[in-house]
Amino acid sequence: MVERKKIHTRQMSIESYERSDGLWDIEAKLVDFKSYDFTKSDGSIKKAGDPVHDLNICLTVNDEGLIVDAGVSYDAAPYGDVCRAIEESYQRLIGLHLLKGFRHKVREQFAKTQGCTHMSELAVLIPTVFVQSLSRKRINDAVDSGRRPFQLEGCHAYALGSPVVKEFYPQWYVPTVD
Repeated sequence: MVERKKIHTRQMSIESYERSDGLWDIEAKLVDFKSYDFTKSDGSIKKAGDPVHDLNICLTVNDEGLIVDAGVSYDAAPYGDVCRAIEESYQRLIGLHLLKGFRHKVREQFAKTQGCTHMSELAVLIPTVFVQSLSRKRINDAVDSGRRPFQLEGCHAYALGSPVVKEFYPQWYVPTVD
């Protein structure tokens, strides 16, 4: 086996919360750290395991995926206040829709010097977590109303001819022709 030496670790987590007012909070966190000490541009030493990046984003959305509030923060940033200066710009996420072109709009609105690469990378992961958060409610609503569940035809496992659809959604199953 070839010897390896760990250099960098990135940890990302996203959690969703159903709020008592009917809205949802989706919180995402990104933490980067190195496996070695290094000298920062200001001459100080960043110790191995201390976060280089530790950033957070919280989007408050309604059941349809419309963003009604947004907040970002940096608990650690390589350039301190210079990095933090972009925080207010992410208020522009308010009014966007997680399920209607969100990733494209984030890449467009926060491209290059208009945003933080890492914050934008984290933001574009949120829509699928929102879908997972709503899946129980949306599936039940669709089944109760006779509508096809939203996830069908959304990936190969949910193709109308798949064994998953045959088992869990037999009323929408369409056998494939060989």
